[in-house]
Amino acid sequence: MTDIQQLKEWLAACKHNIFLGGAGVSTASGIPDFRSAHGLYMEKKQGISYEEMLSHDYYVHHRAEFYDFLRNVMLYPNAKPNPAHFALAKLEQEGRLEAVITQNIDGLHQMAGSKNVIELHGNEDRYLCQTCGRQYNMRYVMDCKGVPECACGGQLKPDVVLYGEQLNQRDLIRAIGYAQDAGLMIVGGTSLVVYPVAGLVTYVSPKAKLVIINRDPTPYDHRASLIIREDLAEVLAKAAGL
Repeated sequence: MTDIQQLKEWLAACKHNIFLGGAGVSTASGIPDFRSAHGLYMEKKQGISYEEMLSHDYYVHHRAEFYDFLRNVMLYPNAKPNPAHFALAKLEQEGRLEAVITQNIDGLHQMAGSKNVIELHGNEDRYLCQTCGRQYNMRYVMDCKGVPECACGGQLKPDVVLYGEQLNQRDLIRAIGYAQDAGLMIVGGTSLVVYPVAGLVTYVSPKAKLVIINRDPTPYDHRASLIIREDLAEVLAKAAGL
């Protein structure tokens, strides 16, 4: 039995199946992982790490540079879902997947048709006025010059979790609940080194199946029931029958 056949069998046999994904889910959509993307930008911004430029402190004290970095590196308004996103949406529609838990902020899971998506790091298509609460989208921010402002004159902040900020506790608790109940957790496109998201793997029951699909080893490979080093989009597409 091949690895993909095994995965398909577990998807059919297990109950409460969930998917935990990271940046590798969206690379086939033309969105590089943060470190790769920032590598291009560092030619102009030597000495400043991407963590610093995406931090709450940098947003507060260097707002113009923050938005410049956002527009030039982090935002991909023309990105479309790839086979991985469509495969997960199909599995959910067929009752073989309960939830997608993602670290990504690109909204491509919803664009592909997934309904139950927990966005632990927020969504780059939402910007909230810190004065009146009005919401704006990515296109508005892309079209603005300099620091975007609300019609009321208030400052806009992306509805994403910046470095130095806590995750939305309600979303994190929901994700933990799904992990605890999972009969199968598929982890894809993430190195499992960013916490507290990586820690979700520890909530999976020893009786459950843990499948890790990632190009590189992770700290949790020893816990996995199955490890697949093949292309994530291809594996999920085949497992979903696309």
